[in-house]
Amino acid sequence: MASPIHPATTVSNIKTLIPVTLDIESGHYTTWSELFKIHCKAYQVFDHLKPRPTASSSDKDRETASSESWERLDSIVLQWIYGTISTDLLHTILKPDTNAYDAWSALANLFQDNKATRTIDFNNKFATTRLDQFPTMSAYCQAMKVIYDQLQNVGSPITDEQLVLQLLTGLTEQYEGIAMIIQQTKPLPDFYDARSRL
Repeated sequence: MASPIHPATTVSNIKTLIPVTLDIESGHYTTWSELFKIHCKAYQVFDHLKPRPTASSSDKDRETASSESWERLDSIVLQWIYGTISTDLLHTILKPDTNAYDAWSALANLFQDNKATRTIDFNNKFATTRLDQFPTMSAYCQAMKVIYDQLQNVGSPITDEQLVLQLLTGLTEQYEGIAMIIQQTKPLPDFYDARSRL
């Protein structure tokens, strides 16, 4: 009797499911990792992002078959990781005989190390980003959201209210009227509502 096909083996192009390419410069780790985790849960391989459980069965044949299946699925998850990160990151984390959990952990450590220095840098960017630095309102709002996510990622979260207030602070004079209206709204709208109004 043939064994059933595991859902993870049906994925032919990971980039269609995880359209974000993780890069050290872009700072999209939070977005990328969330999409990756959702994908792994949907395809029943989320356990490969955690340390491998030790086998408790005494049945050698079953343990060997289970181990082979685990390694095959782990290789698929590892391919997904490698296929959704930049070449620079790939060269940074690639090492012989690694597994998906080790690669996942290496990426998390890369993006979460030097937290104090990165927090200072992101807070500085957050305070100095202005609309006039961007071609469109959409690009400005997206940049502010990325900085917000980066601060979350390094363990220094800011509130949605702080994000909205800083978003309004960075506006040009032509948006002064709508900024005043948004500031005086009780309760203050969330980021997505403020973005929509702008």
